Amino acid sequence: MEPLSARGLPRLSWIDTLYSNFNYNTDGYEGDGAEDGKSQDGSETLPYIDESPTMSPQLCAPQGPDGEAVSPTPPEGLLPGGEIEKGLEMKKLVLSGFLASEEIYINQLEALLLPMRPLKATATTSQPVLTIQQVETIFYKIQDIFEIHKEFYDALLPNIQQWDEKVTVGHLFQKLASQLGVYKAFVDNYKVALETAEKCSQANSQFQKISENLKVKGPKDSKDCTTSVSMEALLYKPIDRVTRSTLVLHDLLKHTPKDHPDFPLLQDALRISQNFLSSINEEIDPRRTAVTTPKGEARQLVKDGFLVEVSESSRKVRHVFLFTDLLLCAKMKKTAVGRHQQYECKWYIPLADLTFQTLDDSDSCHSIQVLPEHEIEEMKIKISVLKSEIQKEKKAPKGQSRVERLRKKMNEQESWLLLHSPTIPFRIHNKHGKSYLFLLSSDYERSEWRESIQKLQKKDLQACVLSSVELQVLTSSCFKLRTVHNIPVTSNKDDEETPGLYGFLHVIVHSAKGFKESANLYCTLEVDSYGYFVSKAKTRVFRDTTEPQWNEEFEIELEGSQYLRILCYENCYDKSMLNKDDNEIVDKIMGKGQVQLDPQTVQSKNWHMDVIEMNGIKVEFSMKFTSRDLSLKRTPSKKQSGVFGVKINVVTKRERSKVPYIVRQCIEEVEKRGIDEVGIYRISGVATDIQALKTAFDTNTKDILMMLSDMDINAIAGTLKLYFRELPEPLLTDRLYPAFMEVGALSPVDPAAKENCMMHLLRSLPDPNLMTFLTLLEHLKRVAEKEPINKMSLHNLATVFGPTLLRPSESESTKGQHITSASDIWSHDVMAQVQVLLYYLQHPPITFAELKRNTLYFSTDV
Repeated sequence: MEPLSARGLPRLSWIDTLYSNFNYNTDGYEGDGAEDGKSQDGSETLPYIDESPTMSPQLCAPQGPDGEAVSPTPPEGLLPGGEIEKGLEMKKLVLSGFLASEEIYINQLEALLLPMRPLKATATTSQPVLTIQQVETIFYKIQDIFEIHKEFYDALLPNIQQWDEKVTVGHLFQKLASQLGVYKAFVDNYKVALETAEKCSQANSQFQKISENLKVKGPKDSKDCTTSVSMEALLYKPIDRVTRSTLVLHDLLKHTPKDHPDFPLLQDALRISQNFLSSINEEIDPRRTAVTTPKGEARQLVKDGFLVEVSESSRKVRHVFLFTDLLLCAKMKKTAVGRHQQYECKWYIPLADLTFQTLDDSDSCHSIQVLPEHEIEEMKIKISVLKSEIQKEKKAPKGQSRVERLRKKMNEQESWLLLHSPTIPFRIHNKHGKSYLFLLSSDYERSEWRESIQKLQKKDLQACVLSSVELQVLTSSCFKLRTVHNIPVTSNKDDEETPGLYGFLHVIVHSAKGFKESANLYCTLEVDSYGYFVSKAKTRVFRDTTEPQWNEEFEIELEGSQYLRILCYENCYDKSMLNKDDNEIVDKIMGKGQVQLDPQTVQSKNWHMDVIEMNGIKVEFSMKFTSRDLSLKRTPSKKQSGVFGVKINVVTKRERSKVPYIVRQCIEEVEKRGIDEVGIYRISGVATDIQALKTAFDTNTKDILMMLSDMDINAIAGTLKLYFRELPEPLLTDRLYPAFMEVGALSPVDPAAKENCMMHLLRSLPDPNLMTFLTLLEHLKRVAEKEPINKMSLHNLATVFGPTLLRPSESESTKGQHITSASDIWSHDVMAQVQVLLYYLQHPPITFAELKRNTLYFSTDV
């Protein structure tokens, strides 16, 4: 039996609501007023469980070796001597917050009781609104619960008002916990109460008006304003309250010294509360996910999620529900304020009739509007800017009102990104020839949906046709059964949730075991970014083996990432099976798995080894993380030999060249055989290959040209990026960095003035730096000309190379006031560096001779 706790609870039964919707923070317990349970558009939403690690501790009772529940003990060392006074002050804050929410809760119970008395009175008249039995069922135990909490509130209030270190409140919480039997009776009746209220609303318009518009008084200091709340929302409040009381006990124990008289009383109250919660857990069926149709058929929800559907050549976000016998595609209906959100069914297919499009007869995706990559990248930058602005406004004295406006704007932009970024097609159709097309961002996701459907299709399924009533019942149930509640955008997350990692993840894919037959095998690596997953790296194909040994290292850039996915493929060489769609992956997925990027684990300096198990296959890998700030840190030159980490003028002088040999050779090789490579400069090369090339260039080995011709092209591209990153100062120099940032931020209102400034800055560069920059610039423009093939736009290339060419050395970067948060570093410094390089990439060709010859009237101190 799964415990009914804040994490890990099956979400789909009616009692799911028991552990959700806390307004829980470190400062106390905010009141769950009438605005609780409201969506952004004002409509009511059912509570759901947030499984983020910042939520409450497990609420089932801890057990000793004999299986008996034991009293919980807070972690040792929470209140050292000097902290006792601070701890008692925190205790008062916790109690004050809880008292405020207790007042709101009493007002909510009072609002429920207000119609109960007249309804009871009219039940015995000739024109009853409800029968006496219906009234008693709907309002069962509300009066008792109200009296318990009113007494508790009246006893606690004077203790807070006359607070000092000797005040004791443990006996009040102990008494409150001892009365939880009333809540047990309420919980047992909860489902029946809701069903009775719903039936009475449908049968009696007078009761419907009453139940939809109950008036809840605000707190005493809120000028006695009232809010309208539905009866269903208020009936949920007692269930929520048990959890809140348990959470406050956890925090009170944290801030109560062990020798305080309150400590054993609070500990006892917590034990009683947890035992109560455990007793409820034991009575819950953990798989109450079924919906019964009028015909008595039972179907269960297996999987649901938000997908982008292409309908009439336009993209629409849909919520797709996979039941045991059918697939249902729905959209959220707009509802009036105070009404429950509802789904509208767009279409459904019985699984007995569902087939996947075969590769050879699939239609082309070319009719689908695919946005240029640079538009996607530009939107990411806009979102990054908004994130940075939100962080600044939060620290401002009166920034809260602006924060909400910025959040709303960010939500719109993230939703746009989620709608327009997916490109991988997922087609299904029914036996009558009707086809449907979804676009996904990841082959992993497509594989999950396909596997889930195929697994269900192995059962003996019968085709079904739903009547309009059956379809309505099923669609209505989707709201309560759903496991995914919000589209995956960061603006929907709580501030306390981890923002993800910004920087570079180093991953070594070692080996894989568990294949039954020899095959040509490779792995791809994906990480999440801006709500969706992106493929970042790919191992070599290890041919004709059951135990591939790749041992390949990759450096993957993270932009707020929280997960790493590894997919293992069998390479397909049958060209007749190739799909017409550019984005269709035809190789067979042998297995797939995902790990969470825990900051504590991956941020240590040591490699962290792990194994992903997938369909009987085990892939062994290691990883470590470097923050963006550390990974781009430049160190002063300590050597004169070699080329990596050596000043560029030293290298060109030694070589008697205008542009370092390493730059010329890597560019030549990329243009010879990598310019058509998808993701060139974005896809990571194998780290061991890059290190081998680095050593070869540093030692000036005679075999460099041979190595280059044999080496994987992504490794050569990675070597070029590494060379610029390891320069002791950026190619565009520390001295000019502040000017580049200032001029780059100029408004394009006067393009001539901006061009004068930008060209003057280039002329101010030392000759080796300028020649190398212009050589690289023209190369990157040639790469971008092949964007339809390699998917690398000027904007993509600016994003890859901007920080590498401009990021100042450590001494320079610490001179000014710099932002410390990694996500802010991305949205602030890096974005500006990208914009500077993008300006030059979008500029008509610039030559060294013309720059030096063209004297401009405009001048600036640099």
